[in-house]
Parts: sequence; structure tokens; C-alpha cells
Amino acid sequence: MSVEDLRFVITGAGAGIGAGTALRAASYGASVMVSDTNDENGQAVVKAIRDQGGTAYYQHCDVTEDSQVRALMEAARDHLGGIDVLHNNAGIHESMISEGLSLEDMTRETFERVMAVNVTGPWLCAKHALPHLRESRYASIVNAGSTASLSGYPNCVAYGSSKGAVMQMTKMLAVDLAPDGIRVNCYCPGSIHTKMVDDFMAAAPDPSAMINTMTMTHLIPRLGQPEDVAELVCFLASPEAKFITGVVWLIDGGSLAWRGTLDVLGMESEK
Repeated sequence: MSVEDLRFVITGAGAGIGAGTALRAASYGASVMVSDTNDENGQAVVKAIRDQGGTAYYQHCDVTEDSQVRALMEAARDHLGGIDVLHNNAGIHESMISEGLSLEDMTRETFERVMAVNVTGPWLCAKHALPHLRESRYASIVNAGSTASLSGYPNCVAYGSSKGAVMQMTKMLAVDLAPDGIRVNCYCPGSIHTKMVDDFMAAAPDPSAMINTMTMTHLIPRLGQPEDVAELVCFLASPEAKFITGVVWLIDGGSLAWRGTLDVLGMESEK
């Protein structure tokens, strides 16, 4: 992918898909502004990129805080010279912050925190990145959706609602920002091996059964890896994708292509 010399801002880049994308984009020659609320993790990603000869900087950012988001975009301008790609990756699931996952047990505070990080966060980041993206020849925003943007799952009412909103926000921003030459796309992963997925499985009454449930619908019989998604993000950000905008792109191992489980095909998921 020709993301060489492109300037990325990646939220939630201290781990998981964000870290995988930061490392992969840098390996292709992009410069990266890594942001996270976990400073230790974020700085470790920057060190890993620099150790490989890449260009990266770190900026602490809670995407729900207007002043911190504004500071992130200004840091990208100062360190990278501008912004070409905003990767709105930061996100949380209710299982990361609460044990009450059902409708009756979830608190309003939990629901609103998930919506703040997963919906308000990308909106704020797009808002404050916009002046800088307008100055780029290759401007794009890549949002993190989910298969939960499109399908229902148990104990995901806050997360699924937020990711449905991200999917629709992608289309609205693609329309609104088209006159500025800014492309906006969204990827929707299936079950990817990240801390968020680990936390979700750990919160299940039977974690072993849950991982089987999560992988048995994958036609590619395994959990996805952050690097799988990173390749798609780099493609969507690259000039090769210059005719792609407003797209909701599944990267789910085929899980939404059918309504069965692998045992129907005589297959077993990889543990």
C-alpha cells in the first residue's frame, strides 16, 4: 500500500487494532501520531516504531475531552506537519467498565460512557481534525465499526448501539465532507484477538463456550488478528482507495455471510 509519507493520527493506539495499525502503517513509511489514555502502552508503541526506523510520536488523549482532542490534532500538526489520515479506533465495550451487562443491570453511567467514547469521540476527532485534513491531498477518515453495527449480540446493548451510530456517522460525514475532498470509510471487524475481546469473553458465564460461539461462525475458523485489520485500514487510507468513500467494509472472517456454525460444515474452530 502506498501510505508512504502519509501522516496518521490513530486514537486508542496503545494496544489491539490501533497498535497494529500504527506499526503496520509505519512499516510502510507513514508517520504516526499515537494517542491513548494509557501512556505506558502508547509510548511503548512509539518506541517499537522508532526501533524499526519509523517515525512516531505520542500524545495522551481521552477522546471524550474536547480540549484533549484539540491538543492531539495540534500536536500532529506540530510534529508531523499536518494530518492526512484520521483513524478513529478508540473504543470500549461495557464489559471493560462494568459487570452489569444486561438491560436491567446496566447503569446509565455505563451506557453513557460507552456512547461517549465510541460515538462522541469519533465526532470530536473528526471535528478537530477537519481544518488539517482540508490541507491534505490524500485526506481520509477511517472509523472503527463492528459486526455489532449490523447484527445483534447478547450483552452488547451499549456497544452495539454505539457501533450502529458509527456506521451511520461514516455515511453522513462522507456526504458532508465530499466537497472538501475528504473520504470517510468504516471497517466492521468480527472477533479480533484484542484486550476488548478478552475482557468480553472473561465476563461471560462460560468463557470457553463464548470463544467457541465467537469463532464458530467464522468461515475462516479463528479469531482475527489486529494485523488483519491494519492492512485494510492502510488500504482504505491509501491513494489506491481514492474512489472509495461512505463504505461500510466487513472484515469478519465471513461470519455475516451466512447464518450457520462451522459444525454444519464438518469443521471445527481453531482454539
